[in-house]
Amino acid sequence: MMLLLLLTGATCYLLLGGADFGAGLWHLAARWSRHRRAEQEVIEHAMGPVWETNHVWLIFILVVAWTSFPLAFAAVSEAYWVPLGIAALGIIARGAAFAFRKAADDPRSAYALVFAVSSVVTPYCLGAVAGGIAAQRATGADLANWWNPTSVYAGLLLVGACAYLAAVYLTADARRSHGPELAAVFRRRALVTGVVVGALALAGPGVVRADAPALYAALTGRGGWLIATSATCGALSLVLLWLRRYALVRIAAALTVATLLWGSAVATYPHLGHPDLTVATAGANPIVLAAVLVALGLGALILVPSLAWLYRLFQGSAAGHEQA
Repeated sequence: MMLLLLLTGATCYLLLGGADFGAGLWHLAARWSRHRRAEQEVIEHAMGPVWETNHVWLIFILVVAWTSFPLAFAAVSEAYWVPLGIAALGIIARGAAFAFRKAADDPRSAYALVFAVSSVVTPYCLGAVAGGIAAQRATGADLANWWNPTSVYAGLLLVGACAYLAAVYLTADARRSHGPELAAVFRRRALVTGVVVGALALAGPGVVRADAPALYAALTGRGGWLIATSATCGALSLVLLWLRRYALVRIAAALTVATLLWGSAVATYPHLGHPDLTVATAGANPIVLAAVLVALGLGALILVPSLAWLYRLFQGSAAGHEQA
């Protein structure tokens, strides 16, 4: 149960927070576009109300992991403290830069650059950690735990996935607020990014098979059907983008990323980042788990309606005018 909650939180953070990270990359790319100001307005308008709220899911992940699987949390923290520390600094720098750049006279100021760079570095570090956890390399503070082909590949794949999600989401936002010309800019970027990420995904089996054969066997075995679903949804999202079905492509793109995450989780179950740590051996005392569930249930009574209201206020009215 706790692992399902943890994966649900990770999915929400990936789909919402990940798109925010990708938007930072496109904010940087807009510096050299003839539509620079319009593109940045679309990005800032889309991010403004919810960018900080998305980190609620990161806090949720940390709290659930720490209280429910303390041994695994400790092992991961020890093994990946460097990339996790860089990611934490990136989140802080990104938030500060996003806030302070509003007060800067020059839209190409250092704040904008810090915002964009941290939007790339942070998901890369988180992806590298995820790759190491999937390969069960949380075995001590060793550079090789996160500086290896699987982790580097996972980091690059996550950066690409975030950029693709952001471009897909922003395409519909741009069409709604600035018309078809600007939407075409983000659509082209989404198509190019989707092809690049697809090519990167095709290279994945070779990288993982050579570096982490046990993970490769699990991904092509028990988790294979979800990985295949991810590939199918990814191809479908490109077709929908080409056909300009912007509402449907959001769903397909989100399913592409979500099923990849869940496929990796199913493949590595019941291990939690270390060969000797499983859901059973690394779990907290049942009394603690029960208390955590009660606390989460009570918190959800406040959090879920609040988040639903927030997204309805800032996204719902606009989405209602969007055409499929």
